[in-house]
Amino acid sequence: MADIGTYPGQGLGLPENGAGAQASVARRAGAVAIDWAICWAIAGFTVRLTDQLGDVATLTYILWLVLGILCGWLLARTPGMAALGMGVARVDAPGQRVGFWRAAVRTLLTGFILPAAMVDADGRGMHDRATGTTVIRS
Repeated sequence: MADIGTYPGQGLGLPENGAGAQASVARRAGAVAIDWAICWAIAGFTVRLTDQLGDVATLTYILWLVLGILCGWLLARTPGMAALGMGVARVDAPGQRVGFWRAAVRTLLTGFILPAAMVDADGRGMHDRATGTTVIRS
């Protein structure tokens, strides 16, 4: 049986506190809420101009997926993560870019909610385990 460690992220070789430490579940949830609010505001404005892209709820979800994939791929963080001082990092190759496919799979799995809410001893959600990533403090 693997050693659990004394703090989240220890099993991944992350520091206990400060930059590079595992981000808490509450902080990550806050980042998702910020991203969702941004997408909701854009969707609300867009739906006032046209209904060709669906209703507010549908467009919010679509925008949130696009935001997560593009920002995860290009910046390794979403606006919500940046606002709360976090970013996505690869566990298998520290310092390497997350990449498009990891960002896409990670975001799509996060959209199902349960994979992100189910965390292991290191504080990683199932979506992070599936993509070899973790969310760290910056």
